[in-house]
Amino acid sequence: MIRTLATRVRDNAQRLPNHIAMRGKHLGIWQEVTWASYWDNVLTVAHGLLALGVQPGDRVAIHADGRCEWLYTDVASVALRAATVGFYPTNPAVEVGYLLSHSGAKVLVAEDQEQLDKAMDVPSDLAHIIYLEPRGIRGQYDDPRLLYWEDFLALGRKHRAADPDAVTDRMQKAETDDIATVVYTSGTTGKPKGAMLSVANVEFAIGCLVDGGIVGKVPPGPSDLVLSYLPLCHVAERVFTTWFNAGAAVQVNFAESIATVQPNLREVQPTILFGVPRIWEKLLATVTVKLANASPVKRVYSRFWLTVAARIGNKLVATGGRHTWQTRIAYAIGWVCFFRALRERLGMRRVRFAASAAAPIAREVLKFFMGMGVPMHELYGMTENAGVATANRPGRVQLGTVGEPQLGTEIRIDPETGEIQTRHGAVFAGYFRDAEATAAAKTADGWLHTGDVGTWVHGSYLKITDRLKDIIITAGGKNVAPSEIENALKASPYIKEAIMIGDRKPFLAALIGIELETVSEWAQRKRLPFTTYRDLTEKPEVQAMVRSIVDIANAGLASAEQIKEFRMLPKELDHEDGELTATQKVKRSVIIARYADLVAEMYRGKR
Repeated sequence: MIRTLATRVRDNAQRLPNHIAMRGKHLGIWQEVTWASYWDNVLTVAHGLLALGVQPGDRVAIHADGRCEWLYTDVASVALRAATVGFYPTNPAVEVGYLLSHSGAKVLVAEDQEQLDKAMDVPSDLAHIIYLEPRGIRGQYDDPRLLYWEDFLALGRKHRAADPDAVTDRMQKAETDDIATVVYTSGTTGKPKGAMLSVANVEFAIGCLVDGGIVGKVPPGPSDLVLSYLPLCHVAERVFTTWFNAGAAVQVNFAESIATVQPNLREVQPTILFGVPRIWEKLLATVTVKLANASPVKRVYSRFWLTVAARIGNKLVATGGRHTWQTRIAYAIGWVCFFRALRERLGMRRVRFAASAAAPIAREVLKFFMGMGVPMHELYGMTENAGVATANRPGRVQLGTVGEPQLGTEIRIDPETGEIQTRHGAVFAGYFRDAEATAAAKTADGWLHTGDVGTWVHGSYLKITDRLKDIIITAGGKNVAPSEIENALKASPYIKEAIMIGDRKPFLAALIGIELETVSEWAQRKRLPFTTYRDLTEKPEVQAMVRSIVDIANAGLASAEQIKEFRMLPKELDHEDGELTATQKVKRSVIIARYADLVAEMYRGKR
């Protein structure tokens, strides 16, 4: 029998039956699931899916927030040689319809009435819909496809009693090229594409995570804890939740919601913490707001220690993340006087490995957390290579790069376009039902076109410049990577979004969105009245404050890269309005088209 997610969970249950595998909150109380219970639930769910007619190669869709049932269904599907298809909880009905139709899912597990209604509103070939939360559903819908989760489990137990070896028999027939999951990309430029990740792809990724030394000298294990709060349909969250959990028996703790991440962090105090840049920026903004609202004495005291942290961070940057005897002494004193309390409040007291990935992050944000003792590491991967390509390892950190190639990974840079290409065992099997896109994504000899532009730093460290399609070529012929400039702006706790403009234009301009929470606090301290987001952005004082941030960013840029004009976005960008992907990435072309009047205003009469 080959190794899969299912065999790994089974083996963990045999080796660590009474250890905690995962926890989730119910009515405000943490509920623990042991490894023995985890595997028992997986078997019951797998038998239930067999009773519903799930065959090898079928797709089982999940439309829910991160929770224990997500993992039960995911691992059970792999055990049956079926493929899991995850949907973002924020996907509107039209996207759900497309994903259900394109994936051809036979079974859908929907969290609640909201997600159920999205599926019911669109035509599809769904044979069964299992719902997790009965409120507003039981007795209200007349559809033979509907099945409550508890009734589904009862069906599974009945099938298990009648044919106890059915799941094991299916597991024994597993092959390395079985598709374990179909992960739909976020679709910044068009319809989402379903990247097929095989059993071999997932196993290669787990090998990199567990055996590749990315966490440190002590590999991840049962004593480690992670907080899962991002959608599990995102490959990065699968890496740090499902795959770390199955591969190293790391305990998973599910956040109640994205809105409760900070209090849940304080409760869990994870040892391994992954965050997309937006999360790290939000945490930094929280510190900024708390500092601004502190008493004068606390403000002076905190600023002193944050200055010490900045110096420690700068030294760690220079040494690749390794402490000198001077920084060890400074940090030890700072830990007693300030850093311990700050990290406790942020939920990072026990973090031994922290990572940022999925989008570029500002150096200043990384340095802030490094300075107060949070070991930050940028990683690089994408859906099409199972989220693993490069990593900054403990003691070998090069700030501004995404690290060195993972174990068994080849990376090359196209000499003509500068595109990064990867080749290893995690490169995906192809796009589901899209042979043309698959052929364009991979070369005949297995090299993946990442679409990212990059360079080598110090010989072995990879630096991402930008997306190939996002590179701006000004009217003067200057090639500009917008993400570096945008990140310089977003390093400020007052800036949430920045979209660079300038392709075939005489100079660079920007559309800027403020961080409502921090700018609101700033306005209140200035006794500046406002009513709405738009009203706040139109205040001359706010625009002057943003101008000062732009000026600071410009000071570190070459003349051709400086922002000459900017305009404030009149509203917060939103996924529901088609301005952001489900992973909160800006749909650049949509924004530029939607706010074409603001763009035209910046260039009107100027050369």
